Amino acid sequence: MHQTILIADDEPEIVELIKLFLEKDPYTIVEAYDGEEAWRRLENTRIDLAVIDIMMPGLDGFQLLKKIREVYKLPVIILSAKNEDTNKILGLGLGADDFISKPFNPFEVVARIQAQLRRSYEFSAPLTSEQEQPSHTAIGELVLDHHECVLYHRSRQIPLSSIEYKLLKFLMASPGRIFTKKQIFENVWSDYYLEDANTIMVTISRLRDKIEDNPRQPVYLLTIRGLGYKFAKRDGRFEQNK
Repeated sequence: MHQTILIADDEPEIVELIKLFLEKDPYTIVEAYDGEEAWRRLENTRIDLAVIDIMMPGLDGFQLLKKIREVYKLPVIILSAKNEDTNKILGLGLGADDFISKPFNPFEVVARIQAQLRRSYEFSAPLTSEQEQPSHTAIGELVLDHHECVLYHRSRQIPLSSIEYKLLKFLMASPGRIFTKKQIFENVWSDYYLEDANTIMVTISRLRDKIEDNPRQPVYLLTIRGLGYKFAKRDGRFEQNK
């Protein structure tokens, strides 16, 4: 399947390096050298995945990411020399799907891009008869629609990224069961767990903001200290997070 990738970075050599390694595979590469140019490319071209730098003139990477998430569900990878945890957490909190620090190994960038495209395809691919599943999962006032890949809370549609949908689908399929961070990461992110707890934590926090009446006292997405996370049971007897 032919796919188009946007690379936005104000350093032309970075764009060319990633482009060089990606063009070994059948991808179309769209280039941008600042945030505003990247946004124009997104508006005028069907983009399957975006790799964006944080420090760009005009519209920076965080501002661009925020605009993207208001309109698009495509996977976004943040690429930045600012590798402090605060920047990573901010990027993931705004809806980034991955964060790669500079300097980087080009082969790792390609592998992460391919992984995100694979997950995005699985998220949007139609089901075959062998893959049939229930049309929805309902717990309390939440209904996760598996055909449209959207969530409803009290009949109000809540937009989800592909990772948010996959995380909810995974946890809601086994309500009451505790999953470790390793189990969650390897099942939802389809990658080896490398003690990257921030990625899970930020995604859980983002989901709580969307589905909980009081995210500080969740009744759906529960943290089990020292063990991991679980989703509330189906019978409606929700537990306050301790």
